[in-house]
Amino acid sequence: MKCKLIINKEHEEEVLIYAHRRTRLTDEIEKLVADGSKEIIGYIEREAYKLSFAEITCFVVEDNNVYALTDKGKLRLRLRLYQIEKIIDGSFIKINQSCIANIKEMKKFDATISGTLTVTFKNGYSEYVSRRNIKKVKERLGV
Repeated sequence: MKCKLIINKEHEEEVLIYAHRRTRLTDEIEKLVADGSKEIIGYIEREAYKLSFAEITCFVVEDNNVYALTDKGKLRLRLRLYQIEKIIDGSFIKINQSCIANIKEMKKFDATISGTLTVTFKNGYSEYVSRRNIKKVKERLGV
């Protein structure tokens, strides 16, 4: 498959794929382009930042506020977790009552003898997987 990139500030951005048939690669490219275009607004103090879903590690609830954890830090959102669940894409999964995680940002899993599972993300943040969601997370990750 050939790839051609043309930088032109005067032309609207678009991705065009010529393929003989739909494959896993074409599906992934299509999803990547769609995911990159979705954005959400996060706040640090009074400053607002546009965040693409691809750069968000996870959404967490702390002290009745919803935050997006990114490389920029913890940004407060003006949405509730159930509202975020409706707009997220397939790269996110709810791992407990107060956390929706980006699967692509997960680094490792620690399982204990008691059956609990802890996820550590690439940025070092850790969160537990509730017993209710362990099966769904394992299925999704192919574990």
